Amino acid sequence: MYDFDWSSIPGALPFLWQGMKVSLEITLNAIVVGIVWGTLLAMMRLSRSKLLSWFAAGYVNLFRSIPLVMVLLWFFLLIPQVLQSMFGLSPVADMRLTSAMIGFALFESAYYAEIIRAGIQSVPKGQAAAAHALGMSYGQAMVLVILPQAFRNMVPLLLTQAIILFQDTSLVYVSALADFFGAAYKVGDRDGRLVELLLFAGLVYFVICYSTSLLVKRFQKRKTV
Repeated sequence: MYDFDWSSIPGALPFLWQGMKVSLEITLNAIVVGIVWGTLLAMMRLSRSKLLSWFAAGYVNLFRSIPLVMVLLWFFLLIPQVLQSMFGLSPVADMRLTSAMIGFALFESAYYAEIIRAGIQSVPKGQAAAAHALGMSYGQAMVLVILPQAFRNMVPLLLTQAIILFQDTSLVYVSALADFFGAAYKVGDRDGRLVELLLFAGLVYFVICYSTSLLVKRFQKRKTV
């Protein structure tokens, strides 16, 4: 029978916290960039311009058809080369965090774009007609009338996607980046207590994600009341 020993966890907490900060940094960056770029993509897909609509549709379909781990590997191999050639950075510079943040942001934008597009389409068309009747341009109507209502409708979906995004940050292990999961794995491998550290990491992920999902459900109930 396996002899569990949790004694290595207390001493590893500072290192694990550093890894958690990396996971949170990637998550927050992907949320902000994903929502901003995703909003623009959603507006492009709904645009009357076929060129913009085709570009946005192609972007969304491309990133939604490729596994995230493959996207991370592409950016891990590609971004350092691009940045080194553009800015003359040293080949030894560590680009793992930068490439992971870019890869996650661009990947998540495709999913946020579909959520936001659905949110925009959920707003009654009469709202846009009323805005145009008041003399607003398409951009003004979208920013001042449509998007505020759309975002209120899709907050639960945006938060749910953020939870999924946080869970997916563990995939940066492919670039040997020490996020929370990577830090736990390294400590467990170093101390010969891999089972304990991975169980502890899983518990932390569960507590954070489950607690956040409860907050989302509570928000949904308040919204429907």
